[in-house]
Amino acid sequence: MSEGKELTFWEHLDELRKVLIRVLCVWLVLGIAYFSAMPYLFDKVVLAPCNNDFIFYDLLRYIGERLRWKDDFFTQDFHVKLVNINLAAPFLIHMSTAFWMAVVTAAPYLFYEVWRFVSPALYPHEMRGVRKALRIGTLMFFVGVLIGYFMVYPLTFRFLSTYRLSSFIENQISLNSYIDNFMMLILCMGLAFELPLVTWLLSLLGIVHRRMLRKYRRHAAVLIVIVAAVITPTGDPFTLAVVAIPLYLLYELSILMMKDKPAEAEE
Repeated sequence: MSEGKELTFWEHLDELRKVLIRVLCVWLVLGIAYFSAMPYLFDKVVLAPCNNDFIFYDLLRYIGERLRWKDDFFTQDFHVKLVNINLAAPFLIHMSTAFWMAVVTAAPYLFYEVWRFVSPALYPHEMRGVRKALRIGTLMFFVGVLIGYFMVYPLTFRFLSTYRLSSFIENQISLNSYIDNFMMLILCMGLAFELPLVTWLLSLLGIVHRRMLRKYRRHAAVLIVIVAAVITPTGDPFTLAVVAIPLYLLYELSILMMKDKPAEAEE
């Protein structure tokens, strides 16, 4: 964006168009790269939670052995073989998975382009705050994605795939169902970890403030537990804690990121 002069409305739109074109080009390049590497990535990354040697399952078995817990949650061998009943599904999933991987990995570049677009309109003290928020937001997004992939989704998938409504019903997991849940849950975890950034931005707009979040801390804790129960509908407290504790820590981090208003500082 041009510096040293004020742009007109149409010049702003033109700059925005250039930003969108650059972001789309990056997504396209990454999408093509992931599409080419998808047969390997699908077996080693996307379908990894279907296999007993997935790293998180090894961790559960290790915890069970060290603590001498014999419950199936820690000791069971887990293998799932997916089925496909849709002729076009493999090709469509090949494309959509490559696209969503490109979207996730392009997040830092997207935040960088947002920064470049808004920074000329900010004062120096605002630039420091927004730069910090974008860095934290990028980091937290990937932390959420990694927690979703390595912990939340495997726990949810293992519970739902082994759940038996009746002994007369045999579970067969379709490829479409697996991918839909895989992408949705992991992206939701990444977005959930943007909570501190969102609350910080809302505080700048005066919509929320630190005292409000402190006042409704107990309500937030109950809501977080409910959300965690919906995301991971398992029956054990361990799985619930895996999701609820990070989300509550994010809520507390949101409070810490906010600056006190003068009235609050005096109190």
